[in-house]
Amino acid sequence: METVRVNLGARGYDIAIGTSAAGVGAFARAALPKSESALVVHDANTGTHAVAVRAELDAHGFRTASAAVPAGEASKCPARLAELYDALYDLAADRKTAVVAVGGGVIGDLAGFAAATYNRGLPLMMVPTTLLSMVDSSVGGKTGINHPKGKNLIGSFHQPTGVWIDLGALNTLPEREYLSGLAEVVKYGVILDAPFFEQLEVHAAALRARAPAALAGVVSRCCRLKADVVERDEYETTGLRAVLNYGHTFAHAFETLSGYGALLHGEAVSIGMTCAAVLAERVSLIGTDLVTRQTKLLHAVGLPSAIPTAWPADELIAVMRRDKKAVSGRLRFILPTRLGEVKLFDDVPEPLVRDVLAAK
Repeated sequence: METVRVNLGARGYDIAIGTSAAGVGAFARAALPKSESALVVHDANTGTHAVAVRAELDAHGFRTASAAVPAGEASKCPARLAELYDALYDLAADRKTAVVAVGGGVIGDLAGFAAATYNRGLPLMMVPTTLLSMVDSSVGGKTGINHPKGKNLIGSFHQPTGVWIDLGALNTLPEREYLSGLAEVVKYGVILDAPFFEQLEVHAAALRARAPAALAGVVSRCCRLKADVVERDEYETTGLRAVLNYGHTFAHAFETLSGYGALLHGEAVSIGMTCAAVLAERVSLIGTDLVTRQTKLLHAVGLPSAIPTAWPADELIAVMRRDKKAVSGRLRFILPTRLGEVKLFDDVPEPLVRDVLAAK
């Protein structure tokens, strides 16, 4: 078991990384000493994991109930959120009742937002079961649901009390879902850690094959990198945390126009990172070599780099104007300046953005 600490003072918490669900009950009891009850939230794909987690919680003195939502991005919506509120009401939840999210990014975001808003805030524990949620969405406190006009437009910051990562859960993921998570892994190398990117290039085949030795180090490093950013800019007020959204301005537009589900989040991020790198090259921030290396690595781990549907540029840009990083409708992009470093730019000419979208 390895532990990564997110140092946020009174809101600080541990990320425990192991290879089994055994121990999650003791971890939860230590992280939630005042909680007597817990709602375990899962989807149709993570029911088996949720049963194991709930049994551990029961054994450590929690009074538990469970709530299941349909699998998929479409569940990040007001209707599913209302169902979680109903489940908490039926549990007679008080302000010490914990919400335990067992699943991927959808479950973490949805259950996290329910925890952030029911009774003006309940304790939250994350038990991520996908690679994407392990390395990214379960850490840092971003929660929320989608709006038909844009992804993650409704949400709040609500830090968990702890994150329990069982790497064994990755063995149950469908291939496409697993590969999707590797996009966020590649992202960390591009934005923060050039040596890590180089390691990914060397071990791409092992990662694609889910080699346990390769995965343990990758998940731990990604969690540490994200924790470092969150500790310095928890509420995304200084601009530092925005670097974590590399590729996401494009990606969220692709997801919105595809109807939330046709593209997995990681697939959209992979294409979005490609667009961002090409855009950075067009404005002379980087050379062709970095674009090529990034694309080669994405392909090596089984990820796409081209838009599967020719959406009109006007529609894509209209969605981008409502991205959370946009200011007064002005497009802002996270772009690489060299391997391991990105910056926020708000002066990219729109015609260049259109050219990149047309080329993809």
